Amino acid sequence: MASNSRRYDLEGATSYTPIPGGPPPEQPKTKKLLPAILFSSFFLLSLVLLIINQDQKPVPQAKLNTSPAEAPSRGVAQGVSEKVFRRVSGGNSSFAWTNVMLSWQTTAYHFQPEKNWMNDPNGPLFYNGWYHLFYQYNPESAVWGLITWGHAVSRDLIHWLHLPFAMVPDQWYDIKGVWTGSATFLPDGRIVMLYTGDTYDEVQVQCLAYPANLSDPLLLEWVKDSNNPVLFPPPGIGSKDFRDPTTAWLSPDGDKWRLTIGSKVNTTGISLVYETKDFVKYELLDEYLHQVPGTGMWECVDFYPVSLTEENGLDTSVNGPGVKHVLKSSLDDDKNDYYALGTYDLIENKWTPDDPELDVGIGLRYDYGKYYASKTFYDQNKKRRILWGWIRETDAESLDVLKGWSGVQSIPRTVVFDKETGSNILQWPVEEVESLRSESVEFNDVKLAPGSIVPLSVDSPSQLDLVATFDIDEKAAEGLSEGESSYDCTTSGGAANRGVLGPFGIVVFADQTLSELTPIYFYIAKGLNGKIQTHFCADELRSSIASDVDKIVYGSTVPVLDGEKLSIRSLVDHSIVESFAQGGRRVITSRIYPTKAINEASRILLFNNATGASVIASIKIWKMNSADIHPFPLDQI
Repeated sequence: MASNSRRYDLEGATSYTPIPGGPPPEQPKTKKLLPAILFSSFFLLSLVLLIINQDQKPVPQAKLNTSPAEAPSRGVAQGVSEKVFRRVSGGNSSFAWTNVMLSWQTTAYHFQPEKNWMNDPNGPLFYNGWYHLFYQYNPESAVWGLITWGHAVSRDLIHWLHLPFAMVPDQWYDIKGVWTGSATFLPDGRIVMLYTGDTYDEVQVQCLAYPANLSDPLLLEWVKDSNNPVLFPPPGIGSKDFRDPTTAWLSPDGDKWRLTIGSKVNTTGISLVYETKDFVKYELLDEYLHQVPGTGMWECVDFYPVSLTEENGLDTSVNGPGVKHVLKSSLDDDKNDYYALGTYDLIENKWTPDDPELDVGIGLRYDYGKYYASKTFYDQNKKRRILWGWIRETDAESLDVLKGWSGVQSIPRTVVFDKETGSNILQWPVEEVESLRSESVEFNDVKLAPGSIVPLSVDSPSQLDLVATFDIDEKAAEGLSEGESSYDCTTSGGAANRGVLGPFGIVVFADQTLSELTPIYFYIAKGLNGKIQTHFCADELRSSIASDVDKIVYGSTVPVLDGEKLSIRSLVDHSIVESFAQGGRRVITSRIYPTKAINEASRILLFNNATGASVIASIKIWKMNSADIHPFPLDQI
């Protein structure tokens, strides 16, 4: 991350406006917050300096093993999803990492704070020339806790300026965390922000905040409403199963607002709907917006329209002919974001999926890799719907503490209806990311015989934007056997396992001996119905020789229409690779932690590991400059 300005003390600059509320039974000890943050900041700064001075020496194992045998659970006791990644080493590290390896993991053009923990994107919006991103942030540590709203602004969604915190946990109704929320623009230009607060006794409540000064384009000061909390869990809903309010939309008569909040009843995921005139008093509507048995708790629900005919996005309140509605939920049970297309009956307040077999939680996902707690907003500046998502770490928690940060945001994506298939959305990186492209190199019509690997001469392989297309002889499909009808990326064993028509694609972050490599590829096989299916996969099984990072295979089938070439676009940014197949019909975000294939030791390859067909590949690769992400020079205002 580039930083061309002096550091600004974000922790000491809480310039929101707190509103006194009713005293809780036990007064929270909020006065200890600032000293604790300042002490922690000093400690972390000392640790960072120590790491830098050690250069490439292995990090002493004593440092890695100072935490308990298994990292403690974080978040579950308060009713939110587990924030410790547990598929590796119980949260601890066993590999001899060096400072060069760990520092390489920091992204260059994805948004992340200067340090510490970050998770869900909150209340994104465009206001008076600035894009605003709020996010879940721990000002004290690289692990989840003390959740505060971080705040950053940008002119173009790529270069960001860190601002003081928007809101901190300082009232009885949010003392355990200022959790996820959404923004709504009112017709008179006002902005209301609804968010979930975790009370002193860990009850999830909904709270209202708004900018103190609408003439300030940076929206530096936020007021917590004196009526907070404005919503409590209704009868029949658990005190820890009521969170993450959406952007509101207008009711049928246009005189009230509706919003939805995720929850569950037993194991059925549900979406509650409330109606309000003033965002202070609410009526719970009788019917759920939607429910799906067996999907568990719905977090971070999102609900928005997409046009069936236009390329532009739609304001959240738009409905009628030529419009479908996307309903999305982040499933607490498996930590993935699922969506479905359907029709919203505004009068009956019911959403119905187009295909019940592709309902929310059992069908399509935004991203088949590591991607969660996403949120969209309508960008009235460019008439588009923009999607943000949290990309969490998949390494040992002790490594996150050591490197001093955890979590980044995805590159913002536009969302439109796929008019070609009629059954999915298209996600694509915002056009502004292309402003980071610099010199490029092209390799056209490269013939990849079965079993071949072709290295590509590319400088700066850690920061790339690449677009690749693949042509394969369709006649080779005649050789496909019924034995491959059960092919699934996640259980396939990865790119090393060969079939008649796959795998073939690209390899990123490969070292000279191929002991580390991450293939992103297609695999063509017959489905259970005997029809040809194309699978889009990302194989992390050999992405790192370290044992304390997650290494699995991600992927799904991807629709391919007659006459279409197979295509992949990958945004490569150090430990993150976001890959888009067939123009964004499917997306896979990979978190990878190589130890050898870093910096100039990394290579890019084309490969074809199919046994029965040659592939013609063309690829264009741009080097990507770093985004300028640094604290806002508030002293110059």
